[in-house]
Amino acid sequence: MRKFVVLVLLSIISGLFGLQAQVIKPVSWKFSVNRIDEKKVEVIAVATIEKPWHLYSTDLPEGGPVPTSLNFDNSEVYKPIGKIKEDPKAVVKFDEAFQMNVGYLSNNARIIQQLETNTSEAFVIKGFVEFMACDDSRCLPPDQIEFELKVPAFAKEIETVSVDEAEEAVVSSEVSELITNESDNDTSEASEDKTLWGIFWFSFLGGLSALLTPCVFPMIPLTVSFFLRNADNRTKALRDGFFYGMTIIFAYVVLGLAIAIIFGADALNGLATSYLFNIVFFALLVFFASSFFGAFELTLPSKWSNALDSKADQTGGLLGVILMGLTFVLVSFSCTGPIVGFLLVEAAVGGNLFSPAMGMFGFSLALAIPFTVFAIFPTAMKSLPKSGGWMNSVKVVLGFVVLAFSLKFLSVADSVGEWGLLDREVFLVIWIAIFLMMGLYLIGKIKFAHDSDLPYLSVPRTLLAIATFAFVFYLIPGLWGAPLKAVSSFLPSTVTQDFDLTRNQGFTNTTAFKSDSLVSTAKSLKPGPFGLMKYTDYAEGMRVAKESGKPVFLDFTGKGCANCRKMENLVWSDATVRNMLANDFIIISLYVDDRETLPAEEQYVSETTGKRIRTVGNKWSDFQIAHYQSNSQPLYVLLNHSEQPISKVRGYNTDVDGFIQWLKSGINTFKSGKD
Repeated sequence: MRKFVVLVLLSIISGLFGLQAQVIKPVSWKFSVNRIDEKKVEVIAVATIEKPWHLYSTDLPEGGPVPTSLNFDNSEVYKPIGKIKEDPKAVVKFDEAFQMNVGYLSNNARIIQQLETNTSEAFVIKGFVEFMACDDSRCLPPDQIEFELKVPAFAKEIETVSVDEAEEAVVSSEVSELITNESDNDTSEASEDKTLWGIFWFSFLGGLSALLTPCVFPMIPLTVSFFLRNADNRTKALRDGFFYGMTIIFAYVVLGLAIAIIFGADALNGLATSYLFNIVFFALLVFFASSFFGAFELTLPSKWSNALDSKADQTGGLLGVILMGLTFVLVSFSCTGPIVGFLLVEAAVGGNLFSPAMGMFGFSLALAIPFTVFAIFPTAMKSLPKSGGWMNSVKVVLGFVVLAFSLKFLSVADSVGEWGLLDREVFLVIWIAIFLMMGLYLIGKIKFAHDSDLPYLSVPRTLLAIATFAFVFYLIPGLWGAPLKAVSSFLPSTVTQDFDLTRNQGFTNTTAFKSDSLVSTAKSLKPGPFGLMKYTDYAEGMRVAKESGKPVFLDFTGKGCANCRKMENLVWSDATVRNMLANDFIIISLYVDDRETLPAEEQYVSETTGKRIRTVGNKWSDFQIAHYQSNSQPLYVLLNHSEQPISKVRGYNTDVDGFIQWLKSGINTFKSGKD
């Protein structure tokens, strides 16, 4: 019996700790005030942000997440003047979920607001800071931290008073120096490593594709002829081959580092999200694609490459090997240029100083490995095919691919500029046309000026044509709203889709109850993603669930929750998930960042957090914390009519099969009557 009691107590204690651990507080604040002169004071809010969390900038476009803001109670003594300031400035990135530039504040940040006062005597400033914290997999609801600051009289020595009387903390010069010099990285070290490795492998694949370009492939016989002198000396062959490969890698990595150092990581990221830069890069890729199609020939001045080539032959030894490596880089650059440029831009979006260098390392490593092998074993090329008409075909195919990739940059420019020219359907139609023409070219139905006759289809050409036509057929359903997950990162947001048949596939959860007066007049019934109808009021949704005899799918979400949009695009878009949500559940979506002010009689102080509940979003956030001991979104809960969970709560997880099994488990539990 004693053992049983101990086990029960341990279970309760561990459960309590487990619940408590779900309420996350990754941001702490300290407040101070400085008198500037008789008529001006300065309020400073200092945020300490745990990695990998971030806040959003104080200046965001409409339709995005909740910005960080300093808010002051109405007073006859003071009023805000000028714009709110950030120190350091937010790191701006293009957010795919919101299709806009969004500023991130991470690590340590100061928010500063000047106030104008009409008194030189001492007075008190009251207000609150509002902010929203997110990491790579979840968002917290907008939070409000109140402060009360005592401003000293002008004639007295300037004080710095913290709102936290328990700590009586002061923003010291050491803290200010820490804030100024703190890194602007918005991810943890682990996530940075993950990003860098992703860039490396993406670039490595780009390097492998460059091996078949008409500028790189012909370098094989040139390499072999240069290194045949070492055919009988294995030691020298190993040494020369190693230095040859290292020279190729070194040249490309130095290029990547030089770009990062000259422009800086933030500037590169800013360029990558600038509509002007994206337009220029779009035009540049179209220019390269035209060259690959045969409109004109792009070559570096022969004087450069010939001078290096002859110098390499004359010099011999290691200097000749290094010069030969530089010759390779120069000769190949006219074909690898667009690939290198594309990789550099994609790496720049990471906002990391080493991203472009890592991208060039992956790209050059893929190029260097085979050429190092040919330098060490020059006779190995005897089994390779000779360059000829097939090489021009590779060049044309590369032109189609480069042209398709160019649209991504035009799409970013269109989104940032908010022109509305390149919505999802237009983008897909152009891609379908490009890859359809590429398929017809591969089977010989289309020819360019420099193409030779195609008497028959080779096996590689046939397989590539099949893959191309299959890709075209894969894209076509996207014109009617299919999510196309394999290429979703390249496509414009689904919110730009004008014609979407999937929006008509979720309305069974309303038409089934048209006769019910409550449902037909429900004020909180709103259209959701993919045509799914949802209730935005908990009590109303629960009443409808009881009337309909269905369980509840409770969705804690936010208008500014990027990860909520990712879950909807990657999981809710699945046909099985969408149909189950439409037909088997009543959806209640509670927006924790709804900034609509509650009527005065409905405002209250939370018993859970002790904070003032002013808005609808505050109310749902407090509800989530009080009932489910969690404050991060997205959070999904399946409920029966007694408002009890019928399955484990589920957060951000893009495993579609797991999500389906979770829904089925909840349905089975609901039908069996197990509460």
